[in-house]
Amino acid sequence: MSKKGRLAVIAGGIALGVLPMAFAHAAKPIKIGITAELGTIPGKAIANGAILAADQINAKGGVNGRKIKLIIEDDHLSTTDAIRSFQRMVKQDHAVAVVGTFVSEVALALEPWAARLHEPYLITGAAANELSEYVHADYKQRQYIFHAYLPAAYLAQAVCDASKQTLVDQFHMKTAVVMSEDAAWTKPLDAGYDKCLPKVGLKVLDNIRFAPNTSDFTPIYQKIESLHPNVIIAGWAHVGVQPTVQWAEQKVPIALAGINAQAGSSVFWKATNGATEGVITGSTSAPGVAITPKTLPFTDAYQKKFGISPAYTGYSTYDAIYALADAIGRAKSTKPLAIVDALDKTNMIGTQGRLVFQGPKSKFTHALKYGPKYVTGVAFQWQKGVQKCIWPLNLANAKPVFPSFVKLPAKS
Repeated sequence: MSKKGRLAVIAGGIALGVLPMAFAHAAKPIKIGITAELGTIPGKAIANGAILAADQINAKGGVNGRKIKLIIEDDHLSTTDAIRSFQRMVKQDHAVAVVGTFVSEVALALEPWAARLHEPYLITGAAANELSEYVHADYKQRQYIFHAYLPAAYLAQAVCDASKQTLVDQFHMKTAVVMSEDAAWTKPLDAGYDKCLPKVGLKVLDNIRFAPNTSDFTPIYQKIESLHPNVIIAGWAHVGVQPTVQWAEQKVPIALAGINAQAGSSVFWKATNGATEGVITGSTSAPGVAITPKTLPFTDAYQKKFGISPAYTGYSTYDAIYALADAIGRAKSTKPLAIVDALDKTNMIGTQGRLVFQGPKSKFTHALKYGPKYVTGVAFQWQKGVQKCIWPLNLANAKPVFPSFVKLPAKS
């Protein structure tokens, strides 16, 4: 054999040796960390939404020929546990991104670590304005953080818009008491309520904040009753079962609306033994509501897989995993800045609406855009054990119906 021939054989042998290694590398899964409060309704929905999205993406071949592998860890509602988990997922598991948490205090504690470690981090349930304001304050260093949900300011506006077209226009309600858990996300929420509720015709008589570990809401409801408001506008996420049950058991004669985040899942009906009948809450969506062509297929698949309807974080996390997979696919890379650059260009239809992240000039940098063309959410009411959409009116499949113990204002 000639020298030239031997070199060709050697080169071929090297190529044959390298090729399997290259394919082996390409076949490595794309690891995505999920941080969630698994003992809660919204936290469990984060994990479920991520699992469903990853399963569907993998069934279609994955991303650039690579399957998604989720690393799901429970942060136990603890910032310390969440930080340790975040560091472990980044440094040991080599997750290309971390997704999750509905607790603003936890998300705020993780943001500096995402910036330091240059780790893309998509927050899918926490709502404090500060989450995206933090990115805006130092975009170059903090650009890795995406608030893949709505800031509390937008949530307040959605509640006000829904209240105007339902409670005010349909039932002539004129007064409200804001009742919120004392948490980071409700501070801007309450400020938003105080600003926009009067503009839609609801005078705010009082703003009551309570500790999340409150067990007896009787004194609070007695105080509210003494003010004779037409509606209680809630800001609840960490809590939900106890105040809802006591509202029904004590037959508080005041409509209950606003945001009761745990009420988004059918688990809540069982947890309250039906006490949530008549409760109105804002959410990302609800079963049977076709916000986009992707909404109903998602809720159907979720209920089939998990046996329950998704809480709001199920929608947002499912969308976030798809947005992340889309970004990695377009970038053809799992390097942090490549993912960030691709996420910046996200413009896709999700279960909640059109997903577009706001740019560095916006006060709420990297939060989802809010509005009729983007994401606005819905308001639904529990009626005979079923979540019925009452707003936006063009998507509504029912009109509000209140329990007999609720005293409605006389028509003027």
